[in-house]
Amino acid sequence: MQKVILQLDLQEYIFSYESYLARKKPLFLEGDIHLHFKLIKELFHHQAIKQIPKLMNLDLSLASLQKSGVLQIEEIYSFVQIVEYFSYLKKTLLSEGLLRWMEKIVIPQNIYDICGYFNNKAEFKNSIDENFESINRSLSMIKEEINKTFKQIIHAKNINSYLVDYQVHYMNNREVLLLRSGFDKVIKGSIVGRSSGGFFYVTPKSVVQLKSKESELLSKKSELIYEYCKLISSFFKKNMFFLKFINSEFDRFDSYQARVNFAKDREMEFLLPKKSNKIEIEKFLHPALTTPKQISLNFNKQILIITGVNAGGKTMLLKSILSVVFLSKHLLPMSIDAHKSTIGSFKELFAILDDPQNVKSDISTFAGRMTQFAKLFSKHSTLVGVDEIELGTDADEAASLFKVIVEKLIARNMKVVITTHHKRLASLLATNKEVELLAAIYDEKNQKPTFRFLPGTIGKSYAFETALRYGIPATLVDEVREVYGEDKEKLNELIQKNIDLELKMREESDMLSSELEKIKKLKIELNDEKEKCKDEFYLVKSKMSIEYLKAIKEAKKAIKTNDSKDAHRYLNRAHEYKKVTFKPDEQIELPAILQVGDSVKYRETKGVLKSIKKHQAIIESDTMRLRVPLHALKKNSSLFKKNIKSKINISKENINSTAFLDLHGQRSYEAIENLDKFISDSLIQGYEELKVSHGIGTGKLSHAVKEFLKTHKSVESFSDAHPHEGGFGATIVKL
Repeated sequence: MQKVILQLDLQEYIFSYESYLARKKPLFLEGDIHLHFKLIKELFHHQAIKQIPKLMNLDLSLASLQKSGVLQIEEIYSFVQIVEYFSYLKKTLLSEGLLRWMEKIVIPQNIYDICGYFNNKAEFKNSIDENFESINRSLSMIKEEINKTFKQIIHAKNINSYLVDYQVHYMNNREVLLLRSGFDKVIKGSIVGRSSGGFFYVTPKSVVQLKSKESELLSKKSELIYEYCKLISSFFKKNMFFLKFINSEFDRFDSYQARVNFAKDREMEFLLPKKSNKIEIEKFLHPALTTPKQISLNFNKQILIITGVNAGGKTMLLKSILSVVFLSKHLLPMSIDAHKSTIGSFKELFAILDDPQNVKSDISTFAGRMTQFAKLFSKHSTLVGVDEIELGTDADEAASLFKVIVEKLIARNMKVVITTHHKRLASLLATNKEVELLAAIYDEKNQKPTFRFLPGTIGKSYAFETALRYGIPATLVDEVREVYGEDKEKLNELIQKNIDLELKMREESDMLSSELEKIKKLKIELNDEKEKCKDEFYLVKSKMSIEYLKAIKEAKKAIKTNDSKDAHRYLNRAHEYKKVTFKPDEQIELPAILQVGDSVKYRETKGVLKSIKKHQAIIESDTMRLRVPLHALKKNSSLFKKNIKSKINISKENINSTAFLDLHGQRSYEAIENLDKFISDSLIQGYEELKVSHGIGTGKLSHAVKEFLKTHKSVESFSDAHPHEGGFGATIVKL
């Protein structure tokens, strides 16, 4: 793997990623890659997690335990840190997949108890043994005494002239004073060393005695620590299975968290390999480049041959393709549009990029290449990258040889990316349906590569132009052109004309596509305007209908007051006139009263109304969330076709009787539509009181009915029915 990383120029990227790890580990994640991807994505969107502690590798410690060895206190504390961190994670990770993972990690209570032995300085607490407390207290007193002794010596008048400075120095892990020669006249002590200026590092005799006592206490403390380490190691051996498990799970979580933090810091995305051999790359940036160009490429066939100008980016494109597959395979983040990219799943990456010539092995460039190609015939499901395929031998002979080799690799279902600046191999394979061509584009006007690529054609190498650009005399290049031959030069011109024609065609295609998009947008705007006018027309028409109903109601009141027979005749005539004016085929609809949660339709989009704010509404479909004008929304009438029909029972025995409407079993939007129609029909029939039966149930239907009645202009009042008429399950409406 390290060789591939070097070949693809990913070493700095990998080094940066590894700095996020708590301890170094392999890149490859063992197990189900889909589960790894799911948990990484969950962790990416999870709230902030506290930093993982930097730990030592415990593989040797586990091996030592297996052989009944005694762990050092640092090793034991590393296990304690792992247990404490997972204890924290079990309380913190609450998303679906991560929570299920944490629930599988059951930490034994006696392991928790051992965690309580330590303070945050990786030392045993005084509370676990009174000897620890006694020793630590004595050590603290000795340190205070040493500091006190040094202060007394430094401030003594008789030694002042011998002090080089007033500091306490450390040498060979001992506290010393820096003194001039002759110090022995005023102070007794041990010389520890000499400075470059000829002065003496001295430990005073009184301090030497204190240090001796300190050394004895430290020795006792070490013996006590060893006994406890021995005891804990013996206990750990009995829990070997758990320790191996939690150590492995720690590495797994560390790998996840390092990837997530690395991705967030560099604004990168993750890409899960799919079960295919497709490679569709959108806006990839190779991490090795300081000012990279975005790479977008569709490589869906088996062979991709990249031809064209020297120093035009062919090798970097090849490395980028292999890098995307490598990073995806190991679930490492990258700069790419992951939503528009698709990367197949390959068991192995095989890169033939370097010159394999080796003097020690007495192997030539071409022989080395043949050795590398020979290995391919034993591989399966492999992505192969070959840079300058004809390297090391005659180009024409190599073209014939590699044509046959490539065809055999196609038969073995291999995926191969090839770069070449020769045209022979590309022309031999151009007609194969499993071969894609890609040409590096050269800027003829400015005489330099563009680092852009044109699919479906063979590129020109521009060797003569490159030679001129890098200082070869023009007269010499002209001689070379004569030697090269007029027929070959014309072939190059034809290739260039083909490229220019293809580029022009693509530009025109892009321009036409842009114009087509403008026309489509204009069409949508016109349809919007048409729908708006239509809505406004029906709104005005609906208002006229409501005004008519109001006039009918007022006329009925006048009839009651004046008891005029002629008035009834005029009223009937008005009804006949309405039937003529508002014909059934006009399909006049009263404006629907929309509520949050209603199923609605906006043009061809169906969804649910999520919110209403002034004249704007937000609807949500299966695939998107839209903000649309409120007036452009309609109730989704297609949902009503299969619903239960309203039961409207009108018995007109006299003008003061009560009309009855049963809404049981209906949805809110269906019930409101039927109630609206029922009120209109009742007004026309002359009813002043209605009974609406909706039941109690969850209360949603009752609430919807009453909210609608509050907004209806023809309703004077409404109240719950009398207990013997249905109580809260029915509403009495006064018109």
